[in-house]
Parts: sequence; C-alpha cells; structure tokens
Amino acid sequence: MALTGRLITFEGIDGSGKSTQLRRLAQSLTAAGYEVITTREPGGTPLGTRLRAALLDGEPGSVDPLAELLLYAADRAQHIRQLVRPALEAGRIVLSDRFYDATVAYQGHGRGFPLALIHQLNQLATEGLTPDLTLVYDLDVAVGLARTHDRQTGAASDQPDRLDREPSAFHQRVRAGYHALIAADPRRCRAVPATGTVEEVFALTWREVATIIPLPRSV
Repeated sequence: MALTGRLITFEGIDGSGKSTQLRRLAQSLTAAGYEVITTREPGGTPLGTRLRAALLDGEPGSVDPLAELLLYAADRAQHIRQLVRPALEAGRIVLSDRFYDATVAYQGHGRGFPLALIHQLNQLATEGLTPDLTLVYDLDVAVGLARTHDRQTGAASDQPDRLDREPSAFHQRVRAGYHALIAADPRRCRAVPATGTVEEVFALTWREVATIIPLPRSV
C-alpha cells in the first residue's frame, strides 16, 4: 500500500530538547488540522516498552554492546510494522522521538560498530522506510549533560538512564556521528541549533517542517 503520510524524526544528544520540540510540534500540527501520531524509539509499542526497560535501566556496561545493538533493531522492526507503517498508510503525520539515525550515532559512532553492519540492520528492520525529514538538535555536549542533570534533580520519574551515565567522550562521539549524518544527507537531515529558548528553537523547527508540509507562516 502506498504511504500517504509523513514521517518526521527527532534526533540529538541527551539534553538537546528534541522531546520538548516534538510535543510542541504535535500540538501545533494538530491545531493546524493535521492528524498526528507521536511515538518514540525504543518504546513505541507494548513490546518496545519492555525492550526500553531492558535497554535503558541499569548501569553502563550492564548490557553487552552487541545485545544492545540487536535489541534496538528488534524494537525498530516491531515499531515499523505495528505502528509507523500503518499510520503512514492512513495518511497521518508520524513524529518519532529517535529513529534509525540514533543507532548510527550511538551504536556506530559511539560504540564503534561498523556503519555497514548498522545500515544492514536498519534496512532489515525498516524494510527501507526512510523519514521524510530528520531534525537533529545540535548542542554542546557539556551543556546537554548539564541540562540532563538539572532535569533529573529531584524528579523520581526522570532518573538518568544507562546511556545518560556514559562518559562525556561517548557523547562527544555521538554528536560527531550526528554531524556526519547531516553532512552525508543534508536534504533529509537538518541541523537545528538548540542553544536558544524553547520558543526560539521551535521557530526554527516550524520553518524546517514547512519545507515538507503546508503550514501557516507562524504558529
């Protein structure tokens, strides 16, 4: 069946504000009359919720890197078949908090797995499905980690996950991976500077989304 919807994915290092921007965009697109589905990886399906706990709970080193890579692929395969593709076939706009570019950045550049292997796994899991637009929220790693720490302070429901606890050098490699993705596919992957206020960053987000979806000039 032909896909008539649009898939927009949100990427960036931890603390970049991508999840906040996804929620803002969902609200604004809904107000503009679009039917919107929001989701995330891992965790966009019932199976994904269980995989998310397995992947993100615990301390650094508690999940073998190869197991981590394969679990993300399993989550993605379920996510595509159960949620993303049916929504696109129904003409909806799907906003996903992370997608396959996160595996390239985190498991490829961060962990050091061969990018060719990750590409094969992504192709298998997605059946070749590519986002219409990927927004990469770019931020200095030290700022992102500080934001993550501030967000988690005193919030029992928002404690640091296993990846949050990785050393700064790991997150630097992840950020470099995202820069490489932008350079390799600038038509799809758009860098969004994430240093401004939520409103300033959302104005940049809205401008990028307007390149693929008819939108009013302002929210």
